[in-house]
Amino acid sequence: MMKSIRIGSGAGYAGDRIEPAIDIIKYGDLDYIIFECLAERTIALAQKEKLENPDKGYNNLLEYRMEKIMPVLQAHPVKIITNMGAANPTSAAEKIYEIAKKHDLPHLKIAAIEGDNVLKNLPDYQNETILENGNTVQMLGDSIISANAYIGAKQITEALASGADIIVTGRVADPSLVTGPIMYEFGKSYDDYDFLGKSIVAGHLIECSGQVTGGYFAVPGKKDVPELWNLGFPILTFKDNGDIELEKLPGTGGILNTATVKEQLLYEIQDPANYLTPDVIADFTKITVHQMENERVSVRGATGKKPTGKYKVSIGFLDGWIGEGEISYGGRSALERAKLSSEIVKKRMEILQLKFKEVRFDLIGVNSLFGNALLNENEPIEIRLRISAIANTEAEAAKIGQEVETLYTNGPAGGGGARSYLRKIVAINSILISAEVISPRIIWRGGNGV
Repeated sequence: MMKSIRIGSGAGYAGDRIEPAIDIIKYGDLDYIIFECLAERTIALAQKEKLENPDKGYNNLLEYRMEKIMPVLQAHPVKIITNMGAANPTSAAEKIYEIAKKHDLPHLKIAAIEGDNVLKNLPDYQNETILENGNTVQMLGDSIISANAYIGAKQITEALASGADIIVTGRVADPSLVTGPIMYEFGKSYDDYDFLGKSIVAGHLIECSGQVTGGYFAVPGKKDVPELWNLGFPILTFKDNGDIELEKLPGTGGILNTATVKEQLLYEIQDPANYLTPDVIADFTKITVHQMENERVSVRGATGKKPTGKYKVSIGFLDGWIGEGEISYGGRSALERAKLSSEIVKKRMEILQLKFKEVRFDLIGVNSLFGNALLNENEPIEIRLRISAIANTEAEAAKIGQEVETLYTNGPAGGGGARSYLRKIVAINSILISAEVISPRIIWRGGNGV
């Protein structure tokens, strides 16, 4: 008899909804549920938070999610795998254990996977080329606040083999949350690159959760998606021959068809023949997608080959400050008054000799997305003017918002709803380093004293 496992996706980004996750735990007959909640900037911001408080640095919805999930686990004991640990998986595991005890689940074994933080290794990579711009790490100077390697799924598999009920990681590659349990359940070797490639595709399909069931898909009148307010999250069945089936709960909103699956397959894929991950290079080029009954979709044909032996490292660094000011103009001549306000601020910048690294003047609803390329003769009756600037210091960045606010009484008629905004910029660069210098490890919590 062919073996299969069922894995649900409970989150596709840091702030995702919790209700669809609860539903698939209750009614999805799951073996596992994943919560994929990390992005490049997300972990850099988490590292910044951890510098300010060593007990923090994990996803800010971790406690909320676990408080909602724990009562459901009593009747529906599924295993949980998540990267909500962000910059601090150990503290996240401690917090999860506290919540488990509160809900009379002290027996749950919780594994934190550490080792993706390679900030201490960066002195050895000062001359390494940054992938995005060709500069070197050395040029970032003392602005660096984080460096996290995308590690693979091996420690997830190992933790499951040791009895983990909940696994919380830092920066693992997104599909690894699914690859880990697949490799464990089917007892496969990490040298089986063909099978690994299939598991990566499985992870890639559900890592963004509701995207594959119609989220980020709808174009009214062309690609209609019913009840997006009730979007059902995906459930994936993986079979021992590597075949994949996708479904969502009956009665939920969204849509699951070959089009939604193909869009997700190509999402963030640069080279379909060589999708680089820590454990394997996955090849998507022979994949076939078939529509089944009851909104089920099958995916077959993925393969894989030996990995590169290098891990991508995401380097977070402070890149100055951004200051913004916004103000609205409505009625006849709204566009002309907004343009006049832009000219006023430009002249004020000259008078005050303000020097910014970058300045943008956006007429929201007119040119903020495409510049002036799509302007037409139909004059809008309401405009939101946004002026933003990047500066080296907080004080310099704050001046843009101050100048926009003065348009209340020093600008054209009818301005209203002015606001200013100021924040520190955390930017991201990437390098490649040898997998040999990275040593992931498992730290245990819970399990009645484990």
